[in-house]
Amino acid sequence: QVQLVESGGGLVQAGGSLRLSCAASGNIVSFNTMGWYRQAPGKQRELVASITSGGFPNYADSVKGRFTISRDKSKNTVYLQMNSLKSEDTAVYYCDAWVSGYHYWGQGTQVTVSS
Repeated sequence: QVQLVESGGGLVQAGGSLRLSCAASGNIVSFNTMGWYRQAPGKQRELVASITSGGFPNYADSVKGRFTISRDKSKNTVYLQMNSLKSEDTAVYYCDAWVSGYHYWGQGTQVTVSS
C-alpha cells in the first residue's frame, strides 16, 4: 500500500504563485510516473502535469509556460510550482502515482485563485 499526501494549496490572487508538494510513503518498490490532476466544480478531472521516473515532464496546454513539475526521488516527493495563476486554475488538485503497476491517488488539496 502506498499513501500520497498533498500539501501547499490555498487562496492566492490572480498572478500569484503556489507550490504544491506530494509526499509518497508506504510499500514503495519502484515508481513510474507521478503527476498532478485537477478537478473544478462541475468538470471532469484533468491531467495538469506528469513526470516520468527518468524526469521527463508532460504538461497540459493550459499550463505550459506557467507550471513546472519536478520530483525528488530521494524523498519520494513530487512538486508542482504554479506561477501566473489564473481564476480558471481554481480546482482541487490531486497527486497520482503509478507504483509497481498500481495507480494511487492523494486526497486532494484546494487551490483557489481570486480575480
